[in-house]
Amino acid sequence: MSGDQGERDWTLSVAPVGDGVQVELGLADLGGRPVTAILTLDRRDARLFARALLAAAGDAAERTFPRPPVEKR
Repeated sequence: MSGDQGERDWTLSVAPVGDGVQVELGLADLGGRPVTAILTLDRRDARLFARALLAAAGDAAERTFPRPPVEKR
């Protein structure tokens, strides 16, 4: 990701490679050390990976911000 995202302890970048993409996730501190995971995915797997990330983010948001109870009338 580019631009000023504020302070964070991770980075994410994506670049086209051949018939797919390369996803690079950097964590500044994992068990006291920096770690970088590099995934090279074809188009199909990249789409599946993106959908899985969106689903996980949605699930996390629902758990973080639960809906208020609905009043019965």
